Amino acid sequence: MKKQWILLSAAAMIVLTLSACGTNNSNTSHDNMEMGEMNHSSSGELPAGLKEAVNPTFKVGSEVTIHSDHMEGMNGAEGKVVGAYSTTVYAVSYTPTTGGEEVKDHQWVVHEELKDSGVEAYKVGDEVVLEASHMEGMNGATATIDSAEQTTIYMVDYMPTTGGDEVKNHQWVTESEISSK
Repeated sequence: MKKQWILLSAAAMIVLTLSACGTNNSNTSHDNMEMGEMNHSSSGELPAGLKEAVNPTFKVGSEVTIHSDHMEGMNGAEGKVVGAYSTTVYAVSYTPTTGGEEVKDHQWVVHEELKDSGVEAYKVGDEVVLEASHMEGMNGATATIDSAEQTTIYMVDYMPTTGGDEVKNHQWVTESEISSK
């Protein structure tokens, strides 16, 4: 009887573990791709031409709370600002180069992550080519600008509220998506 109880307990733990590893197909993020397909951490490499913010609200090293649901475990996470940049930031819709459904209102891509971006900011409805690799199939995709805003954009390190490893050099969150800790 004791042996059966141990086997039953082990089987239940395996089932629970496997069910926790399933994907979340709800579209609670701004993207309609699974959040797991987004690159949480980055090398910290910046797109050419991106300029540091002169007097950002949140200086490098500032402890912040993130108020954004770009990815699972991000909203309410505590983090640290590792970069602050002045640019135009865009929400874009695009069809991944790898196929699949259109990603709508992906937040955020900076002006310097657009092919042949030049000096002038794009406007809502403009068609652009992405040079960002935040998500699989993003780099090289043709996109439509959904929104555009000149602002300070931040790169942050944070601990996901869902546990796991610290996310390093996450690109990007806007000033309105973070607050002082």
